[in-house]
Amino acid sequence: MPRALASRAARRVPMSASISPNTPASLKGGIDGDEYTVTPEMIAAFERDGYVHIPGVLTEAELAEVEEPMMRFIKGEVLPEGKDLCDMSGAVDRTPDEYTVFNAMLPRRYLPSMQGNVFERRAASIARQLTRGKDMSIDYDQLLAKRPGSPDSIFAWHQDLAYWPPLEKDPATATCWLAIDDSTVANGCMRFLPGSNKESTLRKHAPVRISKGRMDEESSHALATTLSPADEAAARTVEIKRGDITVHDQRVVHGSGPNDSEGWRRAYVLAFRTKEMVEEERRLGFSHSHNDEFNWDAFHAWQEKSDVE
Repeated sequence: MPRALASRAARRVPMSASISPNTPASLKGGIDGDEYTVTPEMIAAFERDGYVHIPGVLTEAELAEVEEPMMRFIKGEVLPEGKDLCDMSGAVDRTPDEYTVFNAMLPRRYLPSMQGNVFERRAASIARQLTRGKDMSIDYDQLLAKRPGSPDSIFAWHQDLAYWPPLEKDPATATCWLAIDDSTVANGCMRFLPGSNKESTLRKHAPVRISKGRMDEESSHALATTLSPADEAAARTVEIKRGDITVHDQRVVHGSGPNDSEGWRRAYVLAFRTKEMVEEERRLGFSHSHNDEFNWDAFHAWQEKSDVE
């Protein structure tokens, strides 16, 4: 994979934005019980750029509701079935204790006690506000952890919509990415291509291929698209604090670099889509599980159709 994926040349976004003490409370945003007040500026950024950084969504005490069960997956105490536990770096010849991008799909399914946690409640309010009041439901959740000192723990540039079947329903999506650790350039924080959410067509994607014969197209769950030099120059690297989130839509191009640090880079993802879209996905047998036959069959059929066009 081209090393440009982990380029450090992108513009960096500060870990926290300064807010004037004179700003009206209604515009500051922040925790309000089980909800979080989103500012007009946050909504505007989400619509313009395809993503937004929202600070301080969980307190230190509240993070335990997510961090403790997450570690049960990483330690192997809870094991997702089949392909729902995988390495999103693209490697397919490793055991879970060797994964460099440890990925557990649908942890709420495999550990039901995670359901209804404080992040779930607060993220639901954020998703509703960012989509201007749409009826949003949890579509899927995901645990992602980059192993310390893992130069290949790269999450390839991609658009989430490339992983999902194209359905004739409102595709609005708010994917809430919670930092369990401070997310920095050193440990492989998120990178976004602002404005790519407004492109009229989805970019071409292909399964990630890794040299040394470790990969083949049929076994890879990770997809990648390529960026032009102009895209690379425009990409933004977004560092956030533990307890902060980024929220991105279904079309924005994003990825992340390797974890070169001495600690883990852990994140919990909750993706919200419109209720009608979630219902249609489930009706067709699509649940975002990597064990769903419909998932990969639909993707390959769509890719073949796109190649012909």
